[in-house]
Amino acid sequence: MTRQRGLSVRLKLALSYAAFLMIAGALLLAVVYAFLLRYVPAEAMASEWTFFPGRTDLVRAFVPAAAWALLFLLVFALVGGWFLAGRMLAPLTRITNATRAAAAGSLSHRIRLDGRSDEFTELADSFDAMLAQLEAHVAQQQRFAANASHELRTPLAISQTLLDVARRDPGHDHDEVLGRLHSVNTRAIELTEALLVLSRTEHGTFATERVDLSLVAEEAAETLLPLAEKRGVVIETEGEAADTIGSPALISLLTTNLLHNAIVHNLPEGGTVRLTTASAPDAATLVVENTGSMVGPELLATLTEPFQRGEQRARSDHAGVGLGLAIVKSVVKAHGGTMRLAARDGGGLRVTVQLPPATRAATTPEFDSQRGAERPR
Repeated sequence: MTRQRGLSVRLKLALSYAAFLMIAGALLLAVVYAFLLRYVPAEAMASEWTFFPGRTDLVRAFVPAAAWALLFLLVFALVGGWFLAGRMLAPLTRITNATRAAAAGSLSHRIRLDGRSDEFTELADSFDAMLAQLEAHVAQQQRFAANASHELRTPLAISQTLLDVARRDPGHDHDEVLGRLHSVNTRAIELTEALLVLSRTEHGTFATERVDLSLVAEEAAETLLPLAEKRGVVIETEGEAADTIGSPALISLLTTNLLHNAIVHNLPEGGTVRLTTASAPDAATLVVENTGSMVGPELLATLTEPFQRGEQRARSDHAGVGLGLAIVKSVVKAHGGTMRLAARDGGGLRVTVQLPPATRAATTPEFDSQRGAERPR
């Protein structure tokens, strides 16, 4: 927006200080004249030994001195006001420079204003916090976009290759090509849906209601039972009712993803997956653990990152798109909960999810996923 250039705030403040000081000086002189000189006789009085000046004599002597005093006061007020205004507005200048740097794309700059708490330090701290959040969001989006484009390029390239082979070799078995194309396309659709879920949990709002984690765990176990039987994995569910407030669909997705990962990553095939729920005054807890191969600390630290599957996980025919635990992490964060991953001593993985209990959560029907707390409509 184009604006006409006006007086600076520093100049306005300096002029305001000078005007206030001049008005105060003029009022002081008026008070002196009104309450002192009026008691002085109008005419001078003289005797053999003394001389008493009159009011006219005092005014004649007082007015030039008062005028010089007011002129000095004006200059002093302008210079002092300019200096004081500059000192007072120095933090605002730093904030303005940081704003311009942020507008130019530099989100790493911070004001870090020193001093005790006042309006300027509160504004600077709030601006620094905003820049930190923006920098984190932009970095996350850039990293996620790069990873997503890399992952989507693979199925698209495979599809292009299959189509080129079919076009160059008309006698090739088209049913086989169509089957492979269907498989690649299904994988791309799964990846796209996973990206949409992550976007929904990180940037959107969703309706909430009371959810029992034990019932969600039983439903997930029933849904994935055929897959577990196919892979020779035994599913065990136990625990008590654990109520929380959240999105039933997202919490169901969270539980299903954890259980699915525990089943398909039970390498070599076979073993046990255990789902446990517990309720406490400060949290509703869901624990999913599976047997399997040993998980090293290097792999453990990257499992919740998007598109991280690990060497053994990538070799699985049900490896998915590498967004299972990333989605779980995002859903847990959106509900204001915590998630911990730990390697089991005998091999396998244990994932512990803790969500706010229903007794502590608000009963409002809408949840702000960006703030991780309920908000009123």
